[in-house]
This record gives sequence, C-alpha cells and structure tokens, in this order.
Amino acid sequence: MKYLLLVCMEATSGEASSEPLEDGPDIETWLEENRKSRLLGAQLASPKDAVTVRRRRGELVLTDGPFAETKEFIVGFDLIECSGMEEAIQIASRHPVARFGMIEVRPYHPDED
Repeated sequence: MKYLLLVCMEATSGEASSEPLEDGPDIETWLEENRKSRLLGAQLASPKDAVTVRRRRGELVLTDGPFAETKEFIVGFDLIECSGMEEAIQIASRHPVARFGMIEVRPYHPDED
C-alpha cells in the first residue's frame, strides 16, 4: 500500500535544523533508512509564497498564502510504499520533523485509469 506523509511544522518552530537530534536520525539518515520504501518526496516553499485558489459563484478568487488561519503548515511530503498503516506509522515516527513538528499519515489512492 502507498501512504502520503504530510510533514508539518508550527510557524513558530522555524526552519528544520540539519543537526542530528538526540532521539533519532537526521534527515539524511532517515532518507537512507527508507530508500526502498520512499517513492517520492520534496520540501515545499514557505506558505508566504503560496496562493489559495477558489471559485465562487463562477468567479476566480485568489488569496495570498494559505486559506485557513492555522499554526501548522505543510513544509514537505513523502510518498512511501509499505505493508500497511502500522509500518507507515513506524516510518513516520522516525522522521526527524516528528520530534518538533508533526507527520500526518494518509492512505494514498491513486486515480484508477
């Protein structure tokens, strides 16, 4: 099964450090540990560079930044393939950002042709 890991941080937590944290791997180690499971991943630009697109009553409405007022922002993602949710949670729990941000794990259902 495939799972999408949404990597989120609070706006106040700042940029992720490349320094190893005490209770887990740094990002390079995590990537190496999961190279067989990880299909795709990327860091995203800051929410200040985002545009929210909506269509209301036939009109295009653009808003700078994220639509909702929130403390947490998606800063990246990873698409993994593993045996099930339990394994996906284990992989997410070792992600370095899980120690100061959060990782949302969602089953990934690709479009069927």
